[in-house]
Amino acid sequence: MNADTKYSSEGRIPSGCAVGGVIDRSGNLMPGGHIVEIMASMRERSTDLGAGYAGYGIYPELKDYYAFHIMYSSGAAQVQTEEILRKSFQIERDEVIPTRHVESIVNQPLLRRYFCRPTHMAMTEKRIKNEGEFVRQLVMYINADIDGAYVFSSGKNMGVFKGVGYPEAIAEFYRLEEYKAYCWIAHGRFPTNTPGWWGGAHPFSMLNWSIVHNGEISSYGINKRYLEMFGYRCTLMTDTEVMAYLIDLLIRVHGLPPYLACKVLAPYFWEEIDRMEPREKKVFESLRVVYSSAMANGPFGIICGYGRGMFGLNDRIKLRPMIAAEKGDLVYIASEESAIRAVCDSPFKVWNPRGGEPVIAELYRDVQV
Repeated sequence: MNADTKYSSEGRIPSGCAVGGVIDRSGNLMPGGHIVEIMASMRERSTDLGAGYAGYGIYPELKDYYAFHIMYSSGAAQVQTEEILRKSFQIERDEVIPTRHVESIVNQPLLRRYFCRPTHMAMTEKRIKNEGEFVRQLVMYINADIDGAYVFSSGKNMGVFKGVGYPEAIAEFYRLEEYKAYCWIAHGRFPTNTPGWWGGAHPFSMLNWSIVHNGEISSYGINKRYLEMFGYRCTLMTDTEVMAYLIDLLIRVHGLPPYLACKVLAPYFWEEIDRMEPREKKVFESLRVVYSSAMANGPFGIICGYGRGMFGLNDRIKLRPMIAAEKGDLVYIASEESAIRAVCDSPFKVWNPRGGEPVIAELYRDVQV
């Protein structure tokens, strides 16, 4: 889906970008209004050029199906995409994504969602045994080869809701108060290198991974070429897209735990590795050598949501702000402490994570989702 509808906004704030996330590690579901309040308190960091949310646990009655959220800019794109979906998937439900009229939200595409499973016949024809890999390849085909169609969410029991507007307006448009999730992440977007358009808003997602990002990835070119070696197609003209795909590659495909994946994206400096004990040194030295082209350079702060948790990560010298807090089962990550305190009275712990040190919060082991 091309960014053929351009948007502009007066008074863009170069230091802008609000990111926020919250997880209830006990698995209790939180209404969408909780994350909206976090984002509303950071309005000065956002613009009307884009915002979005990702919620985990929002489709419990259909949790075994991949939930495709798709934007269409033409009827022909919808017909072509649905023909492909019918050939490749058992579609359990197909419907318009519920929205409401919001005066400030304009030029919205047609928004539909499909709950589906790959068929054994389709996977056999493609000679792909892994469901996740089958879905990834099909999503990338639609996004790259069908003009006017963009799959912006494709995980199980989760969904991305994004568009052009302030975070509060996007939440109202998508009726976010009607959803409940055990984990929410959100973004108020300042487009660093691209115009504001619906597909270019954050979060960026692939399967169950979703990313919101504050900053700029100066290693975009080498990261993109590295991903292309593994069959990923970066088509959205934005650096955040590569972060979502890198995390999918590192954790889902290569099997790294989230902590080590973070240490690929923001690795230890060589002088730090030299001071480590031999066994630890070998691990992190190997990561730097093997994954040198996956390292993310530039000022960045990201929050990643996934099936069992979320993590926050800064660049190694912390050129973008990120605060974390904890109270009971709840863990918060945000660009500003005030955003956390807007919804969390007297947090048990508040800290400022060091550059390159991830904050990882996951559901307790006995929680089923």
